[in-house]
This record gives sequence, C-alpha cells and structure tokens, in this order.
Amino acid sequence: MRSAKGSSLLYYRTNHLVEVRMCLNSAMPIKIVPYKSTWPEEFKHFARQLRQAFGEDALAIHHIGSTSVPELAAKDIIDVQVTVADFSVLRDEKLGAIDLSWVDYIQRDHCPPGMVLEAVELEKRLYKKVLRPMNIHIRIAGRFNQRYALLCRDYLRSHPMASNAYAEIKRQLARYFPENVEAYYDIKDPVFDVIMSGAFDWAEMTSWQAPSSDA
Repeated sequence: MRSAKGSSLLYYRTNHLVEVRMCLNSAMPIKIVPYKSTWPEEFKHFARQLRQAFGEDALAIHHIGSTSVPELAAKDIIDVQVTVADFSVLRDEKLGAIDLSWVDYIQRDHCPPGMVLEAVELEKRLYKKVLRPMNIHIRIAGRFNQRYALLCRDYLRSHPMASNAYAEIKRQLARYFPENVEAYYDIKDPVFDVIMSGAFDWAEMTSWQAPSSDA
C-alpha cells in the first residue's frame, strides 16, 4: 500500500470535508468517552440489518473507526464501512427503511498529506443513522480509502501505545475545542497521520491483507 498512482496531489483537508463533519456533529458538542464494551454488539446488531438491506451487493461489512478498537476512548458514534463493487448498487429506499439518511457524495476522502492518489481512490458515499448515531461509509473494494480504514483499525488494535496516544490527543482536543469541529479535526487528523506513519511498514512486515467481512 505504500505506492500510489496518479498525477495530481489531492489534499485531504478541504472546505467540503469540514462542512460534512460539521453536519455530522452539529447537534452535539465533541465528547470523548471511555471505551464501551457494548460497541461491538451494537455494530453486530446493525450489521445484520445492513446485510439484509444490501444482500450480496455488500461484499464486506466492517466495524471501523475508534469504536472498533478495544479500550480506545472515542466519540459515542459507531463507524461502519460497507464495501461494494460499484456505487450503482445503492438504493436509498432500502437504506431509509433501516433509518439511514444520505449525507453526501465524498470525492476526496481522508488522504495522508503528501500522498499522490487518483481521484477514484478517495471516493465514497456517506450515510448516517440518527436514532443511534452511526456513520456509514460506502467504499469501493480494493481502493485506497477502503483498505486504509481497515489498516488503521488493525494497526491500532495491534499497537496499544499508539492507540493510547491517539486517545489522549482526542481527549485533550475535546477539552479545548468541544464546540469547534473544524479546529478539532484540523489538529487531530495530522496527528493521527503521524501516529499511523508506521502502519505501512507494519503492513509489509506482517504481510497484512484486508480482513474478511465482520458480518
């Protein structure tokens, strides 16, 4: 995963991503809570609904983000990645039936600074679940952003020191910027990239591969 194709640099910090993050967090201040043992079961319960809605169109359903890492403090919002072969399989009526609301079509997903990627490597569709806050990230199989989300999760699961450092950064940022979403992410994201800088070497040394579906 170290090499990347493309001719133009795509900066992962864009005004559009800030607007999306503000939308997802507008109803609540940023609050980091201790790890909850209920998060994995909540994911599994909703993943069954996602599987029923997507059927075989969901090539994989994974629990991602901070709530997927044991003992990692996080916002009480569960992140789920649904991997598909093509965005054309999405049907809003089926997703609406399981309390999913469309948020946006993201052209430039998170990309580590300085990495050169083709635009298609960063595309995703974003939905949210309101009654029990969740973010549903729809990504294409094999693309950088689909694999990076899983690599980040597996790296943090395997490196408690990195996980603990990341938790402390989030706690302090939430303490200083509870109402300022833009400031929170402007600082957190580059720090996260520093923490994750060893993940690519770790992936090579361990012959890491994207894991099979969680549901």
